[in-house]
Amino acid sequence: MKPEIDCPHRGWRRLHQATRTALLFCGTLALSAMAGEAFPNLPPAAEVARILADAPALRAAIASREAEEANRTRLEAGTYEWNVRAGGQQRRAYPSGQPNERYTEWSAALERPLRLPGKAGVDAEIGAAGVALADTAVGDARHELSRLLLKSWFDWLRESAARSQWQAQVALLDRQTQAVRRRQQLGDASRLEAIQAEAALAQAQAQLAQAGSREQSAAATLRQRFPGLTLDAPGRLAEPPALEGDAALWIDAVLAHSHELGLAEKERQRAGLQADRARRDRLPDPTVGIAWSRERAGEENIVGAYISIPLPGSARSAAADAAGAQHNAAQFREAATRQRIAGEAAALFQAAQAALPAWQAARSAAARLGESADLAARAYQLGEGSLPELLAARRLANDAELAARTQQLDTLELRYRLLLDTHRLWDMD
Repeated sequence: MKPEIDCPHRGWRRLHQATRTALLFCGTLALSAMAGEAFPNLPPAAEVARILADAPALRAAIASREAEEANRTRLEAGTYEWNVRAGGQQRRAYPSGQPNERYTEWSAALERPLRLPGKAGVDAEIGAAGVALADTAVGDARHELSRLLLKSWFDWLRESAARSQWQAQVALLDRQTQAVRRRQQLGDASRLEAIQAEAALAQAQAQLAQAGSREQSAAATLRQRFPGLTLDAPGRLAEPPALEGDAALWIDAVLAHSHELGLAEKERQRAGLQADRARRDRLPDPTVGIAWSRERAGEENIVGAYISIPLPGSARSAAADAAGAQHNAAQFREAATRQRIAGEAAALFQAAQAALPAWQAARSAAARLGESADLAARAYQLGEGSLPELLAARRLANDAELAARTQQLDTLELRYRLLLDTHRLWDMD
């Protein structure tokens, strides 16, 4: 059963949904502009646009569009060209009782196939559909590059935040180790406590070295993928705001701006035109021509016209059936693409919505564990606590703070991914 993709009722419903989504997001963008909303912890939009414009993948898509422009010109012109035929021959005659006769003769013809009415218009529509498909492919290439940039950027931010957190932990444990050594010199701490403090410091230094290596690797990957991108680690991470609207509105917005769905729609449209063209080809195009010939050394001169029409066979019907089946397949691929993108958008919205309270809980836990570590440090200074308890509290506080930073970046990335997929980030249009 064919999906009801081209029915008028569905078209009106899609138009209503698109209008509803556009009004919502235009209002949101206006409020954001009035409030001075920015996109912190991201590279500048102008720099992103410049880098994406130089990307080989985008240039390849633009070159493919130029190829489709040339293909449209070819389809509009058609393959119906003038053809010239020329030939010569020798005629010998043996009349009864007379000398043999020999004549030089020649013939020429000028002919051209004619495209039947309606076929030229369909060919022009197929060419225009190919250009529209290439336009959407350019947008899709830019969008995919933007997704890759966003993901690579937050991979680097996470590693940078981890390195910064471990750097702070190393500095804290270094001061703690120096304090224990002074207490050991004064006889207030044992050799075992000094060893424990030094071991904790060495573990943190090892973690710092690994975090630094991962950060350098992420930065190198980012620079290789996007040359010229400025990597400035943010001094402070922004607090992710809550999402506006419900899941249905975000899903409609993603579908309305999805280049991948646009590609599927335009593939279906072009397949429909190609199926129409194949059905029209069941009636062959005729060839008309004019012929001249000179016979018997000029005694006879002939001028004539002719028409040639191929007799259609089963191959033409099979080609039309195959094109129709391809159109049906394109319709089902479009429906499947729509379902998949809607499911991915719903999952992305739910993940982004759930990430905010998760980050708030992680931030609260990090704050509480930080207070606990400070109290343990105060108790150790007063001689009311042990060093292992203090080191354990410091480790828990560091892990909680690292988890909170990671969750904060995850929340920001999910929100920006939604904004990117709805063309509210980096101007994907």
